[in-house]
Amino acid sequence: MNKKVKLLDFNIDTYSFESAVEYAKSISGQVVTINPEMMNNRRMIEIVNSSELVIPDGIGVEIGLRICGHNVRRIPGIQFAHRMIDECACDGKSVALVGAKPEIIDKAAENLKNEFENLNIVYKQDGYFKDDERVLNELKYANPRLVLCALGSPKQELFIQEAKKLLPESLFIGVGGSFDVWSGVVERAPEIYQKLGLEWLYRTVKEPQRFKRIFPALPLFVLRVLRERFVPKGV
Repeated sequence: MNKKVKLLDFNIDTYSFESAVEYAKSISGQVVTINPEMMNNRRMIEIVNSSELVIPDGIGVEIGLRICGHNVRRIPGIQFAHRMIDECACDGKSVALVGAKPEIIDKAAENLKNEFENLNIVYKQDGYFKDDERVLNELKYANPRLVLCALGSPKQELFIQEAKKLLPESLFIGVGGSFDVWSGVVERAPEIYQKLGLEWLYRTVKEPQRFKRIFPALPLFVLRVLRERFVPKGV
């Protein structure tokens, strides 16, 4: 059973993984896989709170929810999107991919087709486009059931906000760097890191340039949650 909980003014759904998948299969609109970096951007509040499904992707969000008394498990965005691809392949529903470098999206599409025998990718567009209107019109013509958008946040969320107006029957998911993993260019963290919610640490070790993006975002996020939870308003 789902209920929405509020964390730093962001509404977050509390589905289990399987329940979130079943719910997503029955709806259209925008899925946000929320992480602390998004929640440090106050401009994201309106986008997130107007989305049809918001799942707690980052371990920092799970920690923040627990601090506020909500026992909610994270749902890794890459795992959720991968499962939705599987569901579409099984149900004969089409998929579109938008984002990443040309060679990355091509290889990701190839690998996904090899993995899911009946996968029907009806549209793909790398992230290096300037004409949003063209891409939106092409998406509308392709009319996919599932659109995976890897443009980075908040660009992908803003793009999805416009796209879902044109495709009212489609489900959109912002997937960040998932195409890099599915292409094989970036190795996903070993299972032990996944289970502990430390994929971000593994990738930071592998890609030190990510350090500036993660820090101070994560500690600042936790401090904001602690302040909201324990410091009286107005202090």
